[in-house]
Amino acid sequence: MHNATWYSRFAKGAARFCGRPRVFVYAVGVIAVWAITGPVFRFSDTWQLVINTSTTIVTFLMVFLIQNTQNRDTEAIQLKLDELIRATQGAHNALLDLEELEEASLEEFRKKYETLARVAREELRRGIRDTGTPEP
Repeated sequence: MHNATWYSRFAKGAARFCGRPRVFVYAVGVIAVWAITGPVFRFSDTWQLVINTSTTIVTFLMVFLIQNTQNRDTEAIQLKLDELIRATQGAHNALLDLEELEEASLEEFRKKYETLARVAREELRRGIRDTGTPEP
C-alpha cells in the first residue's frame, strides 16, 4: 500500500519542506540580498536577469511538485468520500467515482441534486424537516 514511486516521495517531501515558514524566510532573504546588491551591480541587466531566471526556474519546478501533491490529496479525498457514500445506508452508490463521469452525465446529477436542494429549502421554510432520504 505504501509503494509510492520515487517521484511521489520526492514531490511530497519537497512540497512539505518548501511549505515551511523558514523556507519562506529564506526566500525573502534571498530577495533582500538581491535587492541590496542592486547598487553594487548598478542595477545592470545581468543583475536583473539573475533574479528573473532564478524565480522562473523555481516557479516552473514548484508547479509540478504542487500539482503532484494536489492530485494525490484530491484522489485521497475522493476515495474517502466514496467510502462514506458506500457505507451510508440510503446513499446512492451511483455517486461513487462521480469525478470520472463525462461532463453531460455530471450535469444530469448536478441538476437532480439542485432540484432536491431547492425542494428541501422550500420545505424547510414551511417547517418540514430536511433530514432523511428523499426517496419515499
